[in-house]
Amino acid sequence: MIDKPTTTRAYIQTHPKWAVQLTAVAGLLESMPLEATIKWGAPCYTYHHKNVVGLVGFKNHCAIWFHQGALMDDPHQLLINAQPGKTQMMRQVRFRESEIPNLTILKTYMENALALVP
Repeated sequence: MIDKPTTTRAYIQTHPKWAVQLTAVAGLLESMPLEATIKWGAPCYTYHHKNVVGLVGFKNHCAIWFHQGALMDDPHQLLINAQPGKTQMMRQVRFRESEIPNLTILKTYMENALALVP
């Protein structure tokens, strides 16, 4: 049986294809007033015990999930609903192998997400 990751770093090691993207985004998230944990087998960052954002690696892309993404401003049209009809609030920003996350833009999205936490 494969051990499930217990930290963001351990999760990233299980997804080497996305290590550059996930490491860059994790570094940004760790510079913010968030608490890192593992939920649903992937990194999840909370603020005042509320889920704010998660990281996940898939076969063809990796993503940052915003738990209240439907309420966020999206000036760069990055947020997508990965499961229309199923997911009401969550939105994600996807990255492909050759894409490097724009951390300046993501920081503004993170600040917006934090502002939504009561």
